[in-house]
Amino acid sequence: MSTKSERRAAREVVAAYHEARLGELVGRVGEALDRCRAGDLDAFDTDQVIFQYSRAANELWKFCNLSDVVFTAQVVVERAPADWWERGAPRRR
Repeated sequence: MSTKSERRAAREVVAAYHEARLGELVGRVGEALDRCRAGDLDAFDTDQVIFQYSRAANELWKFCNLSDVVFTAQVVVERAPADWWERGAPRRR
């Protein structure tokens, strides 16, 4: 059983991790939008990036909101999960 202060510290670790990884994902969308505006990426490819962002952000959210925040913080500190962008990639058929 974890103490209140341990859970608070764990929530801070997970929140910082979530914000940092989410910022990376949002950055990819920003780059795609900039490329679309510049004419280097068409609307369909831009939409694909946004779709992948949505899936990746959802997977990140699920990980960061597991029921045991102390366990999640331990995972973040000891062995942070793989690339969230790749986890959001559409499955190839």
